[in-house]
Amino acid sequence: MIDIVPVRTKRERDRFIRLPGRLYRDDPSWVEPLHLDRRQFLDPKHNPFFTHAEVAFFLAVRDGRDVGRISAQLDALTPPAEGRRVGMFGMIAFEEDAEVAGALLSAAEGWLRARGVEVVRGPFDLGPNQECGLLVEGFDTAPFVLTLHNPPHVGPAIEAAGYAKARDLLSYRVETGERLPDGPRRLVAKSDPSIAIRSLDTRRYAEEIRSVAEIFNAAWAENWGFVPLTEAEIAGLVRDFKPIIDPGLVKIAEIDGRPVGFIVLIPDLNEAIRDLGGRLFPFGVLKLLWRLKTNRIRGSRVPLMGIRPQVADTMAGKILAYQLIYALEERYKERGFRVLELGWLLEDNRGVRRVVESMGAAVAKVHRIYERAL
Repeated sequence: MIDIVPVRTKRERDRFIRLPGRLYRDDPSWVEPLHLDRRQFLDPKHNPFFTHAEVAFFLAVRDGRDVGRISAQLDALTPPAEGRRVGMFGMIAFEEDAEVAGALLSAAEGWLRARGVEVVRGPFDLGPNQECGLLVEGFDTAPFVLTLHNPPHVGPAIEAAGYAKARDLLSYRVETGERLPDGPRRLVAKSDPSIAIRSLDTRRYAEEIRSVAEIFNAAWAENWGFVPLTEAEIAGLVRDFKPIIDPGLVKIAEIDGRPVGFIVLIPDLNEAIRDLGGRLFPFGVLKLLWRLKTNRIRGSRVPLMGIRPQVADTMAGKILAYQLIYALEERYKERGFRVLELGWLLEDNRGVRRVVESMGAAVAKVHRIYERAL
């Protein structure tokens, strides 16, 4: 007998947050997210996603023991699919039992159906501009920061419940050594001299982040499933990224002083928290600060990159992608990074995939977005 329990209390929320760590603790690739971070993520007062979305959380309980969890989201900004209203599920985790998976998905579908949803997609934690996709390839290595991990049994159980692939998201990885690959470096010499690339200006930090978000919204507007960042979400980025952002790892391209492109590189913070079990106290915070201070992190990830469409379609724009990547190299070496991950990328984004592959990067992980019509 499986009971589906809506999450309403603080105690139920903490059970929801901690459950994957208990279910997946024997998975050698699992990295427990920081519980404090997850509490803020699920707090409508902190996460601006809740300003335009309705969300429900559910626990699956059997014999008094939590055996699974799921969320259901209805985002007012999600575009319809061929005229049909789209809802989402996410934050899914369950023990290896197809019956539990079916009960969780049925609960999310019921909640969405009651709100007029005709198509369900997922997983999204919580929306497409946050962590998303179910891992279907690359189980044997730990996830990089801001990407999701799950054991192999989750995908087949979701498919058994009637879900099919909608899109795959690809994460590319390259072992760089001390410098970035030389392959396409020669193209940078042919770059347009009217395009200037600089680091993020911390004196105008909020304005700079807003410029990056504006370019992001313009660059990816035609992508499948795209949802724009709102003003509230941009303000959230300004707030949340400030403690960890390295100005030398954010590059902005300008033409005549107008920002036209950007790239953001972040250290793989999962390396620093992997053995903390999600806990910062009493000693986790000291370990984390020490690891960040001593530059022990070797992995890095490019989670965001964008070029304005009117520039991207020109020859100079095609070279600009390489310029932005190689502009990171000096600071990349100073930080002691040795591994670079780029992604995720939509599988049908052939242009950016060619850029990444020309650097010798190979697909390291594949995350899948599933879809089902109700």
